[in-house]
Amino acid sequence: MSGFSFDLSGRTALVTGASSGLGARFGRILAANGANVVLAARRTTLLESLTEEIRQEGGQAIAVQMDVADEDSTRAAYDAAEATFGTVDTIIGNAGTNIEGLALDVEASSLDAILSVNVRGLFLTLREGARRLIAAGSTDRQNGRMVIISSVTAQSISPGTGPYSASKAAALQLGRVLARDWANRGINVNMVLPGYIPTDINIDWFASEGGKRQIQKWPRRRLMGEDSLDAMLLFLSSDASRFVTGSAFTIDDGQTL
Repeated sequence: MSGFSFDLSGRTALVTGASSGLGARFGRILAANGANVVLAARRTTLLESLTEEIRQEGGQAIAVQMDVADEDSTRAAYDAAEATFGTVDTIIGNAGTNIEGLALDVEASSLDAILSVNVRGLFLTLREGARRLIAAGSTDRQNGRMVIISSVTAQSISPGTGPYSASKAAALQLGRVLARDWANRGINVNMVLPGYIPTDINIDWFASEGGKRQIQKWPRRRLMGEDSLDAMLLFLSSDASRFVTGSAFTIDDGQTL
């Protein structure tokens, strides 16, 4: 029986939204498993400390300023990554935002802000990465890996999250279509749908009485840990997933059961 490995040595991974939360966790895990990591976010001050932390642990990382909703900023981030590590072959589309509020109270400007990052920003990130991968020979090398961080709210009903849920459903379908578009270009595109993990986006809610009641409705009555997605991230970023594309993986500890 042939073995497989999650060793990412020789790969270069770009993580959007890497300044905190899951994005920062992804950067640490990818670097710890051998990847050259490009930490991308708008808040570069937070990225610098994470970059130094990874380097002190023996990993390779750089920080780049990247506004995913801005085309020029996205190109510049990839330019900076290539100047240090060469072609980015692993892209983690993690950047996301949310604005709390019931649909009746959500302003049009708030909807635009969510879609700008969660849909437009994701598209620009993946498109730029695909263009460069193809130019660098991914069709023959079969080395492209893209992981979209969607959400269980893309497929399940969570009251009060209309714009966010819609944006994550769009991310899910975008990933499926791009997987088909680029299947013959050596680029795998897969989606991860996490359940609720404490992050900057939701930590205040789950500390509230309403949030605590929501947790008590789940079969296991708990939030997921920050390490919940580590194994799936490594699998989808590695050669072990070479035959997996266009797939969506729900990891939610049974929260949607």
